[in-house]
Amino acid sequence: MAILDRFTDIISANVNALIDRMEDPEKMIDQYLRDMMDDLAEVKRNTAGVMAEETRAKRLVDENEAEVMKYTNFAKKALEAGNEDDARVFLEKKQELEDVGTGLANAYAKAHENATKMRQMHDKLASDIEKLRNRRAMIKAQMSVADTQEKLNDVSKSIGKTQGAMGNFQRMEEKAARRLDEAEAMAELNEEPTDPAKELEQKYASSSSSAAVEDELARLKEEMGLSSPDADGADDVPE
Repeated sequence: MAILDRFTDIISANVNALIDRMEDPEKMIDQYLRDMMDDLAEVKRNTAGVMAEETRAKRLVDENEAEVMKYTNFAKKALEAGNEDDARVFLEKKQELEDVGTGLANAYAKAHENATKMRQMHDKLASDIEKLRNRRAMIKAQMSVADTQEKLNDVSKSIGKTQGAMGNFQRMEEKAARRLDEAEAMAELNEEPTDPAKELEQKYASSSSSAAVEDELARLKEEMGLSSPDADGADDVPE
């Protein structure tokens, strides 16, 4: 689904942007948060649309099932009235609706899968933003320390202590890099695997046939006690 790919790119772009902006963090941290809020608003709008599509698909499935039941009942009534031809017409219509229902059920399953992924992505982005808000003061303080460290590095060059100061700064960078690696790993783990069987299910769905109608007609007659005596040899008289 293209929209899911788009939002995956959004989250990836945000992580990459943070890495790029680490060179000037105090000026960019608030802008980075604003960018994430804009992305969240877009994700929220589109998530609502995908969830609405899921609801519509489910409604179509329910309506189809109701129609199938309606024509089943009509077939029973026709048999009770002794009109087998009418019952056949109703059963043919029922099987047509069942074929349509297979496609509707597959569409609903895909809509449900997409809605679930969109909601998960929305929730993750919202959670990341909340975490960033809570840690913003700490991040700015850390970056202020980093700026101070850079100044100390400049001073240290004149007295031959550059290596020690740079070692401290590198440890800070590694800590930030580890946190970003963990975030990217979590995003990868949150992706759901595809189900190839679901994608092939509709391809091999069975179609209706006149033989199937006759089989179901016989089953209904037997169920309702309307089977013809000739059919089971009940009128045969022994010699």
